[in-house]
Amino acid sequence: MRRRALLAVPLATPALAQQPIVLTLATATPGGGFPAFGDAFAAAIHAADPGITIQPRNTAGSGENPRLLAAREVDLGLVAGEPAMTALRGNTGITLLVAMYGQPGLFGLRPDSPHSTIASLRGQRIAWGARGSAFVVLARQTMGGLGLDIDRDFEPVLLDRAADGPAMVLDGRVAALWGGGAGWPGFNTLAAAPGGLRFIAPDPAERARILAAQPALQAMELPAGSYPGQTTAIPSVGTWSLVLARPGLDDGMAHRLASAIHHAGADMTRRLPQASETTLANTLAAAPEHIHPGVRRFMATAGIIR
Repeated sequence: MRRRALLAVPLATPALAQQPIVLTLATATPGGGFPAFGDAFAAAIHAADPGITIQPRNTAGSGENPRLLAAREVDLGLVAGEPAMTALRGNTGITLLVAMYGQPGLFGLRPDSPHSTIASLRGQRIAWGARGSAFVVLARQTMGGLGLDIDRDFEPVLLDRAADGPAMVLDGRVAALWGGGAGWPGFNTLAAAPGGLRFIAPDPAERARILAAQPALQAMELPAGSYPGQTTAIPSVGTWSLVLARPGLDDGMAHRLASAIHHAGADMTRRLPQASETTLANTLAAAPEHIHPGVRRFMATAGIIR
């Protein structure tokens, strides 16, 4: 994704900048991509605006976070794909704060695995992700676009903790781990193991079938160099993950958060490479009609929208 040049926009009005803000952020189970993003997001925002403290909280992930937001039990929540769009369209008052990153779905395997296609994985034990994870939703959509069911056509393994998946691949308890996106912790663990990591993604004909059957998905690719030894981009299909805001989040607070996000871009990317996609420009591309009014007001000030 292309990053726009940073404009010289004040971080916040002096009066607002003096007010401390403490917000809770629902992430997911330990060891997955959402907690890693939440930690980097919270640290970079606080560095850009020391008056803002974001407290990440482990949850069941995208399956639980919309409920927590709607009930105002958390202020912000990380939600991916179809659960995110369902929450935004559900007339609950949940809004979009910022896009996180795109998540193209892939299978991660040991290099010595005999499998090289999705068809060859049929009937195998597959770790699809943590229970309640948006990766499981993405898997159902992706495989469903090929006429496959993750429960019927594979031996499904749903994890209690996302961090358990890589060990199951390495010791042979599962044939592959489903995941996605650059810098995802599960794939990082596999890439760091002896021999490294190999991927299986839908081939061109499969991608066409999936996109025709699942309009909620988009064509995406895993950029070259996302993992050690991965020298070429890998085309796949996927969805955006988003940072959503609870109903009633104050406009001034959202404006100040947007300002901090805008100024924290380089630091956030340093902390977590895939956060290079966490931009207000990408937010406008991901779900423009659902952006929080305070964020939209800052975007107009920064020249991102007119």
